Amino acid sequence: MTVELNPKFKGRDFLAIRDYTSEEVMEILELAQKLKKMQKEGIPHPLLAGKTLGMIFQKPSTRTRVSFEVGIYQLGGYGLFLSPNDLQMGRGETIKDTALTLSRYLDGIMIRTFAQEEVEELAYWASIPVINGLTDLLHPCQIMGDILTILEKKGTLKGLKCAFIGDGNNVCHSLLVGGAKVGMDVVVACPPGFAPKDEIMAQALKDAEETGAKLWVVEDPAEAVDGADVIYTDVWASMGQEKEAHEKEKHFARYQVNASLLGKAKPDVIVMHCLPAKRGREITDEVMDGPNSVVFDEAENRLHAQKAIMALVMQ
Repeated sequence: MTVELNPKFKGRDFLAIRDYTSEEVMEILELAQKLKKMQKEGIPHPLLAGKTLGMIFQKPSTRTRVSFEVGIYQLGGYGLFLSPNDLQMGRGETIKDTALTLSRYLDGIMIRTFAQEEVEELAYWASIPVINGLTDLLHPCQIMGDILTILEKKGTLKGLKCAFIGDGNNVCHSLLVGGAKVGMDVVVACPPGFAPKDEIMAQALKDAEETGAKLWVVEDPAEAVDGADVIYTDVWASMGQEKEAHEKEKHFARYQVNASLLGKAKPDVIVMHCLPAKRGREITDEVMDGPNSVVFDEAENRLHAQKAIMALVMQ
């Protein structure tokens, strides 16, 4: 099995799914499928032999850390973990100076941080590809792994209905854009005041015009999951919002993904969660460990989707 990398991806950043065309998103997914198959069959694929990825973590992580570090290793490269204590950025060095310096040492940068603007500034000054591992606004690598999972489980994407139940957060934002890019309908069920940002919805709706995807927001979770092929949920209070968690629980109590809600969707609905989960809050053990759950397949596919992204932009 051979792998050919499209040269048009070389040197590009991966900051948001909106920056890629529908065709390019599908090309990334196809490569991810191929790399996953090769990995499972024990076929080496050192597409990034000798290359180094710097991984900046301003926010801690389980899946992002392990999947990127293992992924770059499986591609023949080396991952360098950089915490706030490892960088002068934490002591006042500018993002510009950090980007200019790291560009002399590395072949790519993955950053997991708070502000989307920080990622964009890093990418502006860096002469090497920058990959967005998560910001408070977006989580594009997560959604690429999620779409890969849906494609595996359902065999198609166009015309499927995905119901996101919960806060209009970074995962929700990237899911709306990702769904629009691949022609998948996405409905968000959330309490008043917790809807996705207007500017993100506007971007996603523009993409949806090209693919025929439908995107909308409702308050009633039962309405959202009616006829759904996919139910997706996330924590009610994202990282950095721990102080708001108790207050948020009052608003989100009826947005729990449980057996009752599951019964209102299609019998073969798949249930997704980007993890970590607050079991017993946004999702019950019964559902998360049940036969409709693909939560851990989804977690694994972060590895394969990110390998495809790295291979293409760092080639």
